[in-house]
Amino acid sequence: MGDNGNGTPEIVLTALEATPEEQWQHLRSFVNLAQADLDAMAQTVEVLLRRGPEFVAGAYDYLLHFKETAEVLGWERGADPAHLAERRRFFTVWYARTIGMDLSDDLARYLFRAGKYHAGHGPRRIHTPEIYVTGAISLSQANFAGYLAEEITDAGLVARALTGWNKLLTMHLHLMLAGYRAARAVDEGDFEVSVAFYGRLREIAGRDAMPLHLADGSRTRQLLHKFFNYLPEARGEALVEGWEDAYRANDSGAPWLTTNRVYRPRRDWNIRLNGRNLEYSGGLEQLVGSGDELSIFPPGR
Repeated sequence: MGDNGNGTPEIVLTALEATPEEQWQHLRSFVNLAQADLDAMAQTVEVLLRRGPEFVAGAYDYLLHFKETAEVLGWERGADPAHLAERRRFFTVWYARTIGMDLSDDLARYLFRAGKYHAGHGPRRIHTPEIYVTGAISLSQANFAGYLAEEITDAGLVARALTGWNKLLTMHLHLMLAGYRAARAVDEGDFEVSVAFYGRLREIAGRDAMPLHLADGSRTRQLLHKFFNYLPEARGEALVEGWEDAYRANDSGAPWLTTNRVYRPRRDWNIRLNGRNLEYSGGLEQLVGSGDELSIFPPGR
């Protein structure tokens, strides 16, 4: 960690997770969801649209009758009608955006947020174990395959379309798990601190403050990493992104130049631990303890 030239520590964050939008576009490139896939998928949308009500109703029927998921949802004695209707609406929106082949960055953010909801960070605070998040996407892939095989006689088209749908649903799963794991990280640790928001960060976070858990011995660096991985949309508001060169040894021990992404607080923004600006009180290496409060202030505060 360097300083600002006046002896105070410089606040420079490194190694943050890629944003949901970046992960979305990178994974699309990796799985090569190409125009040929999209063209084949488009020819099967009518079938999937027609089977939509069956898909949505069947999904929650299955969760209701599978013992472990019924317990997770609190449906051991049957589904609560209001809760079931709420979940069906949410699932219908996801299904519509999926078969509409929505490839927007907005959907990446939506899926990341859905992952956080499944980790117990939604309005009902229901934590769905990760195995069922993965399993739900697998069941969706299986249903897509079944519907297309039943209604389309062109086996070649079915195969090409399913190739595309599987790529797309894999992208969905990755973004959901990214959000899920970021939320679980916030809940894991030996003690709790509070992160307080001001200005537009309150609008972005949808609240004035949030609890965050850390392991014993953690420093403000770990606290900020967890926070900005959990709420990546806050980076554009509070931080400035940049790139810095660094040297590391390669396998033979020779120096190797790498370029790393770094983040610094925007001008006139400041980050305080228990009311003290980090730039004047230990920077990112300051120890954090139970009951501490981190505050992120915009200019003018």
